[in-house]
Amino acid sequence: MSKAERKAEVVDLKDRAAARQERLPVLKTYKLFIDGKFPRSESERYYALTSANGESIANVQLGSRKDFRNAVVAARKAFPGWAGRTAYNRGQILYRMAEMLEGRRAQFIEELETLGASRSEAETETAMAVDRLIYYAGWADKFQQVFSSVNPVASSHFNFSMLEPTGVAALLAPEDSGLLGLISVVAPAVAGGNSVVVLASHSKPLAAITFSEVLHTSDLPAGVINILTGTRKELLKHFASHMDVNALVYCGSDAEEIRTVQLEAAENLKRVVIEENSDWQSEERQSPYTILATQEVKTTWHPIGL
Repeated sequence: MSKAERKAEVVDLKDRAAARQERLPVLKTYKLFIDGKFPRSESERYYALTSANGESIANVQLGSRKDFRNAVVAARKAFPGWAGRTAYNRGQILYRMAEMLEGRRAQFIEELETLGASRSEAETETAMAVDRLIYYAGWADKFQQVFSSVNPVASSHFNFSMLEPTGVAALLAPEDSGLLGLISVVAPAVAGGNSVVVLASHSKPLAAITFSEVLHTSDLPAGVINILTGTRKELLKHFASHMDVNALVYCGSDAEEIRTVQLEAAENLKRVVIEENSDWQSEERQSPYTILATQEVKTTWHPIGL
């Protein structure tokens, strides 16, 4: 090889290296989680998610009204089987979720950091999310004994009051907590036997969507937990007005949104729970009483001596 040819080869290698450095990044497109599958939005829309530094890091689906309706259908289909499982088995599956999340801690910490959390904040939030799942896994087969009762009556009957899940619960997860807040509203609802459709944080959706990958590999039946991404502006009214949703949990403090939720939910008398406290690390966020938010009390009379 001549001197000129060697020089040309060196220049070519430099050009190739520069081209590799200038290549456009291939951004991951995060999908919805409906009925145990990962579909794209039927609207074919998405939004570009940016990091705390303003860099584009992913494409996230913009869920539509049709996506929400599909998720409610999946949740309704899954509800009888999930509610009919033993409470102990539901606890086992919640514990399995915690195991899978623990195994992917590094990924969740990185995603929370990418969206603005400090390293210590991300580590704390991830650890608390794992612990919160374990907490509700432990309560899954115990809250009935604590909150059910045998009632005194002035007749020859036994009178029992016990809890049962409301059915399909629609959850508007907190906007300011990408992982811990979402798990804090999902875990007590499913521990009590409900199936859920949850709208993840619009500004911090990464951990919520990655959590759906955890659910997919954690023995959870399809349709019990459905996770959507998108905007409250588009979906809030549909969450509140859907006639096959039995309970709605709203996380936030926007007065106009709360008014909309309460007015629209009145059409089919669905239960509305307003969670305005945004401190998701506080002790009150981890309580068996949060399971009661999506439970109904059923009273049974049984005659004595017949």
